[in-house]
Amino acid sequence: MSLAVAIQMDPIDAIDINGDSTFALALEAQSRGHGLFHYLPQDLSLREGRVIARARPLQVRREEGNHFTLGEAETLDLTGVDVVLMRQDPPFDMAYITATHILEHLHPQTLVVNDPVSVRNAPEKLFVTHFEGVMPPTLISSSREEIIAFRDKYKDIIVKPLYGNGGAGVFHIQPGDENLNSLLEMFTEMFREPVIAQRYLPEVRQGDKRIILVDGEPVGAINRVPAEGEARSNMHVGGRAERSDLTPREQEICAAIGPALREQGLIFVGIDVIGDYMTEINVTSPTGIQEIDRYDGVNLSGLIWDTIEKRRADVPD
Repeated sequence: MSLAVAIQMDPIDAIDINGDSTFALALEAQSRGHGLFHYLPQDLSLREGRVIARARPLQVRREEGNHFTLGEAETLDLTGVDVVLMRQDPPFDMAYITATHILEHLHPQTLVVNDPVSVRNAPEKLFVTHFEGVMPPTLISSSREEIIAFRDKYKDIIVKPLYGNGGAGVFHIQPGDENLNSLLEMFTEMFREPVIAQRYLPEVRQGDKRIILVDGEPVGAINRVPAEGEARSNMHVGGRAERSDLTPREQEICAAIGPALREQGLIFVGIDVIGDYMTEINVTSPTGIQEIDRYDGVNLSGLIWDTIEKRRADVPD
């Protein structure tokens, strides 16, 4: 099976080829004989009912500083490709939401991964609230009184933007910290959305685990340990990656959410688990597959493409 694959992503010249999951997916697709196109989110259009993109043929290779070749730009009718990978990074803002509405015109005749309707309906810090018993104590609110009451109850909390990503804007407010009011004032000036507050989980010092699920099944995990003096475990702020297996509790969490992911067409998902609690379900542009591949000697991109190819084969003509 040879497929035409369009990849909607951020500029490819700036990626880290040793860590970027989209690059790994592109390499695997190319190795299977699939033809690749690259376009930026702002190159996507809906013209008289047709979804088009100003796209360029793409070739990739694992060579530092020489990892891609782009052909001449052309107007590509995306109804004529087999698969669209929606892989631009958040923030999950109105531009992102608009892209899901446009891509919805294609799916499922052109298979969009992940399903754009499900991506739109599954903001990462909100989707997790639909699964009982898996989250730490959590408040989503714009009310200063509610947030202060939550802090009074749990003392040690995390406050972060509801639609943030990559650890940006995550604050650890410890007992006695006098900065909460100032922080809420700043958030009010920067965001119209509610903030999310959660009870601080001291287990984060042992790591924030990223678990990858493919078609609802857990296929690998990596533990991300925060740097000394840092509340966030994200790799780009100094987190350290460690090999990890799934605990019985983590298997239980995956079993609880797996059927919903599969039903909603969320083929490639990354969840974050601290201690016994899941904190996020990442459906927009999950990362972590290259690190897991290196530690476990596996090929998660291959598993993802096995699923995509099967789903594509099941699409009626």
